[in-house]
Amino acid sequence: MKTRDDIRNIAIIAHVDHGKTTLVNELLKQSDTLNDHTEIQDRALDSNAIERERGITILSKNTAVKYGDKQINILDTPGHADFGGEVERIMRMVDGVLLVVDAAEGTMPQTRFVLKKALEQHLTPIVVINKVDKPGARPEAVVDEVLDLFIELGADEEQLEFPVVYASAMNGTSSYDPDVSKQEHTMKPVFDTIIKNIPSPIDNSDDPLQFQVAMLDYNDFVGRIGIGRVFRGKIKVGDNVVLMKLDGSTQKFRVTKLMGFIGLQKVEINEAKAGDLIAVSGMEDINVGETVVSPDKQEPLPVLRIDEPTLRMTFGTNTSPFVGKDGKYLTARQLGDRLKKELHTDVSLRVEDTDDPGAWVVSGRGELHLSILIETLRREGYELQVSRPEVIYKDVDGVKCEPFESVQIDTPEEYSGSIIDTLSQRKGEMKNMENVGNGQVRMTFLVPSRGLIGYSTQFLSLTRGYGIMNHSFSKYLPAIKNWNPGRRNGTLVSINPGKVTTYAIMAVQDRGKIFTDPGTEVYEGMIVGENARDNDISVNITRGRNQTNVRAAGSEDIAKVKEPVHMTLEESLEFLNDDELCEVTPNHIRLRKRILNTNEREKAAKKRRHN
Repeated sequence: MKTRDDIRNIAIIAHVDHGKTTLVNELLKQSDTLNDHTEIQDRALDSNAIERERGITILSKNTAVKYGDKQINILDTPGHADFGGEVERIMRMVDGVLLVVDAAEGTMPQTRFVLKKALEQHLTPIVVINKVDKPGARPEAVVDEVLDLFIELGADEEQLEFPVVYASAMNGTSSYDPDVSKQEHTMKPVFDTIIKNIPSPIDNSDDPLQFQVAMLDYNDFVGRIGIGRVFRGKIKVGDNVVLMKLDGSTQKFRVTKLMGFIGLQKVEINEAKAGDLIAVSGMEDINVGETVVSPDKQEPLPVLRIDEPTLRMTFGTNTSPFVGKDGKYLTARQLGDRLKKELHTDVSLRVEDTDDPGAWVVSGRGELHLSILIETLRREGYELQVSRPEVIYKDVDGVKCEPFESVQIDTPEEYSGSIIDTLSQRKGEMKNMENVGNGQVRMTFLVPSRGLIGYSTQFLSLTRGYGIMNHSFSKYLPAIKNWNPGRRNGTLVSINPGKVTTYAIMAVQDRGKIFTDPGTEVYEGMIVGENARDNDISVNITRGRNQTNVRAAGSEDIAKVKEPVHMTLEESLEFLNDDELCEVTPNHIRLRKRILNTNEREKAAKKRRHN
């Protein structure tokens, strides 16, 4: 069978923060791709500001490096399970994977999640043990862990014979030897291992065209752009081709533009053939999984499966008294258009209209998936309000089922008791526990997704910040009845608008935690703290001290004001109860009650109690 020896197609996979994006940077730097004047910034593939700040990859990226007379097409994939929809599709575009594992941490849940997808596609693996210079690195033990993981995930005999390269991507060094002193300032072992082990694509360029879309891009000039692989035949600019839709219908169109990838750039090309990874524009309505074929032989490729959403929230226009204070986009039409635009590129997202013209139900793969969308919107200048995240139930053979997640926890041993206790309260079931040395234990649990909403904050305080928790979707199981894992504590709610005073904080801070600094503008119905008990309390947080000419004995009381709690967006979303909303604007995250008026809210609460 004829193959194309001039290219290799690989995906690079790893757990969050094991260094794959840094490794791609180094491969770009040390390849024959870029000229001497091209400067590469760190994490060059993470083009999105949120990706750069959080150090995670959200969207799959393509790049290609030249190595001698060969081109290596590399797809960088997200390591986080919330973006698993991306990962699965990438696996269909490549012939092998580069698995990057941290030499100290070893295999982690998202390594398992992504690797499982790769092995199921019978891809050829190469293992890169990264960060071999890190304190606590144990490269040889980690190779054994990787082998165990391969066996556990059902790898075939060929896959178990994986080659290993040891590297420190941060320093640009690698070698075939686990001994850190043998590291050399070159990525040649990585390049050579890819060329030698990853299969060349089959060259069936003379057969009729088959090109499948695995990712979408979008720009205002050409509309939707389908990114994917030519599995068979050739495609040229100006060709008349047929798009085979997911619903079985077909559409004819003319190819207006083809782009290939080199380095970090898309470059215009006139022709592509079997084995090439390219971007095609010219069709308005193209979707992931659809096949572009020649009009003479219309054979679609198997449809790509896209992971279903497991969590949803209601996104609505901002209705708080502070609406319009710092956002550019406030109207229902602007927010609705922007959410619909997100569907052009994010195939794991769903946006549904509701009876309220200013609100939409937005469903995604998890808390991180949805919170990153919210963060993106606020940075673009949108104001919105969002409800508490809730899981999506599914009917399986007539039984109501809910999503469960596999949770792996690494923690100092002294905190293991409280973790087992708190997760069992959240209906988690412990599957395994082992000592991993140095007083650390690793535990795995199966936990309902709704039991994990709000847990990460509790987990960090339980483990004093020393614990690491990772989770990924496992399966749908029968829903647990008569159980509501919501927040136990009530809130402190402002009864009037105005500026928060130090004097007022001192009067209420013994009741719980305060969320606002002195001088903060608040409105009636805004949540200003968490009550230490389980009921909501309406408080006057803007009250000033009566002015007199007599110096107050307690004027040094300012020193006694406790530091307010400032919550991140994720923590704010986790904090919410059903009768609350999170108001998100470019400069502020505020928690509020759905019903702002104190009397109306108390009447509604009484009504609920009587029902």
